[in-house]
Amino acid sequence: MPTVNPQPLWQPDPQRIAGARITRFQTWAAQHHGAPAEGGYAALHRWSVAELDTFWQAVAEWFDVRFSTPYARVLGDRTMPGAQWFPGATLNYAEHALRATATRPEEPALLYVDEAHEPRPVTWAELNRQVGSLAAELRALGVRPGDRVSGYLPNIPQAVVALLATAAVGGVWTSCAPDFGARSVLDRFQQVEPVVLFTVDGYRYGGKEHDRRDTVAELRRDLPTLRAVIHIPLLGTEAPEGALEWETLTAADTDPVFEQVPFDHPLWVLYSSGTTGLPKAIVQSQGGILVEHLKQLGLHCDLGPEDRFFWYTSTGWMMWNFLVSGLLTGTTIVLYDGSPGHPDTGAQWRIAERTGATLFGTSAAYVMACRKAGVHPGRDHDLSTVQCVATTGSPLPPDGFRWLHDEFAESGADLWIASVSGGTDVCSCFAGAVPTLPVYIGELQAPGLGTDLQSWDPSGAPLTDEVGELVVTNPMPSMPIRFWNDPDGSRYHDSYFDTYPGVWRHGDWITLTSRGSVVIHGRSDSTLNRQGVRMGSADIYEAVERLPEIRESLVIGVEQPDGGYWMPLFVHLAPGSVLDEALLTRIKQTIRAQLSPRHVPDEIIEVPGVPHTLTGKRIEVPVKRLLQGTPLEKAVNPGSIDNLDLLHFYEDLARKRT
Repeated sequence: MPTVNPQPLWQPDPQRIAGARITRFQTWAAQHHGAPAEGGYAALHRWSVAELDTFWQAVAEWFDVRFSTPYARVLGDRTMPGAQWFPGATLNYAEHALRATATRPEEPALLYVDEAHEPRPVTWAELNRQVGSLAAELRALGVRPGDRVSGYLPNIPQAVVALLATAAVGGVWTSCAPDFGARSVLDRFQQVEPVVLFTVDGYRYGGKEHDRRDTVAELRRDLPTLRAVIHIPLLGTEAPEGALEWETLTAADTDPVFEQVPFDHPLWVLYSSGTTGLPKAIVQSQGGILVEHLKQLGLHCDLGPEDRFFWYTSTGWMMWNFLVSGLLTGTTIVLYDGSPGHPDTGAQWRIAERTGATLFGTSAAYVMACRKAGVHPGRDHDLSTVQCVATTGSPLPPDGFRWLHDEFAESGADLWIASVSGGTDVCSCFAGAVPTLPVYIGELQAPGLGTDLQSWDPSGAPLTDEVGELVVTNPMPSMPIRFWNDPDGSRYHDSYFDTYPGVWRHGDWITLTSRGSVVIHGRSDSTLNRQGVRMGSADIYEAVERLPEIRESLVIGVEQPDGGYWMPLFVHLAPGSVLDEALLTRIKQTIRAQLSPRHVPDEIIEVPGVPHTLTGKRIEVPVKRLLQGTPLEKAVNPGSIDNLDLLHFYEDLARKRT
C-alpha cells in the first residue's frame, strides 16, 4: 500500500522544534552519550534502537532517576520474554511522582473536575501529606512489599493517593472503575488476591447517582484475602460495618517513607479486555514504568512543570495509569470523573478550557462524535492553552485529523494532533507523538524512541509501505515482567511470542511508510482477508461512519466450512434513519469509491447496537466466533462486555444461517 502524501497537515515551527524537550535531550545525549547531533528525530530514533543500553542510560540520567542502589548494567539478559533491566538497582516510583513537592509545594499537582465542571486543586504539599499518612496506615495494617492493594474507584484524587501510597510501601496496585459489575471485578481481583480494598459507595455519571454498596458487599464477601476495606463516601453514606474511614487514614501530617525496591519489583497489575476468557493479569515493574513513562511523557508528549495534562479515562483503563505518571514530569494532571458527554457532547472541551489544559487526550470516537454532532471546540471555547490534542483507543480517521485541524485553525491556533497507539500490555505507546515532526493525515508521526517497531510479513521479513504484523524486535522496559498466576510463563509467551520466536507480536496490522510514519489498520486477529488480500476493519469504519445515517458499524470476516468467505457489515443506525435500498446503495458506493470493490461487504445488516469491551473497544473476535457457531458462553467472557444483550442478536443470526 503506497503512502504517498507529500503535503503534511501540520508542521512544527522552528521555535517549537527548538524549545521541545526532545530537541534538548538530543543535543545533550550527543554531548554525553554519542547520540547523533544532526539528522533530527529519524537519526535519534535509529541510535536509540541500535544503542539500546546507552539510550536508556541517557534517559535515566537526563531525568535524574534516583537509584538508591546503583545498577550493575542497563540491560542484563535482553532475551524476550524475560529481559532484565537495570539489574541491581533499587528505587521507588512514588518518590519520583512526588518530587515536585520540594520546589512547588503550593502549586496544584491535581485538578479534580466532576460533572459540575468546576476544577478543584490539590497541591503538591497536600498530595504528599495524604500519601505519607496513608502509606503509614497501610504499613500499620500489615501491608508489605509485594502485597496487592485494590481500588474499586472512579477517577478521583483519592484513587491517585491510594496508588502512590501503595507504591510507596512497595505494594502492588490494581484498580477497576465502579461501572464494572461484581463479576467483572472479581474476574480480575480474585486472580491477584488483594489484602486491602479501597471502595466508594457509588459514583455520579450522566447527571445521576449510581449506588454501588451492594456490589461492594459482594466484593467483600468473595475476596477472602482482604484484611481491610477503606470506605470513601463519594455519595455521602456512612461506612459499612467493619470498614475504615478514608478521612481517618489520611489525616496525619506525615511525609511519605519510600520503600526502596528492585527495579523489576511489581508496581501494578493491569488487565486485558478478557473478551474470550479470564482477563490476562499483566504485571509491570516500578522501574520499567518509571523510565518508559518519563521517556513517553517528558520527551514524546513534551510535558513539564508548566503543563496541564488532561486525558479522558477511567481507572479501569491503562490511560489512567499513564495520566497519573504525568506527575513524574512535574506536570499538573487533570482528573475528570463523569460522563464524557454530559450535559452535552462538548463536555470534554469545556473541561479543557476550564482547567487550562495544554495537552488534551481523548478517544478517536469522541472526536468523531463531536464532528458528527456539529460541535465547534475552537469557536465555542477558549482553548488557547491547548498545544496538542492526542487520541487513542482506535485509529483516528483522516476526517478526524482534518476536522480537528480546521476547527482550531479557525481560531488561529497552531494545533499539534497526536494520534498514538500502544497497549495495556506495555502501558505505553509503540508509535505516536513527536513534537518536532510533521503530521500527515491518517498517520501516526513515528515509532517511539527505544522501540524497534517493524511491520513483518508471515515469514518474518520486514515491510515498508505494505500492511504487515506490528512487531517489536527489542525489549521495552515496560513490557510485562510476567502475568499473575502464570508460573511457567506459558500464557505470557503464547500471548506475544508464539508467532515469531523472541519477537513481540502485538496483534495489530500496521504500515510503516517510507517517510517513517505509521498507519494502524486494526487488529490482525480479526483482520479481513479476502482472496489473500488483508484489509483493516478501521479503514471500513472510517468510510462508513462518515455517513450521517450510520451511528456505528462492525465488520467481520468469517471463514466458511466450504472454503468460502462471508464478510457482513453490521450497521447501527442514527435515530430516524432507515436501512432502505437507497442507503444500502450509498454505503456500498462509499466503500467502493473510498477503498476498493474488494472492501464492499457481502451483506449489510441492521443491528440494535455494536457491543464493546468495558473500555469502549468494538469486539470483533467474539462476534466472529459467534458467527462461526461458537456458543455464547465459550465465545466471550460476559463480564467484559458493556451490553451482553446485544450479543444475542449475533447468536440468533448464526443460528438462522445454519
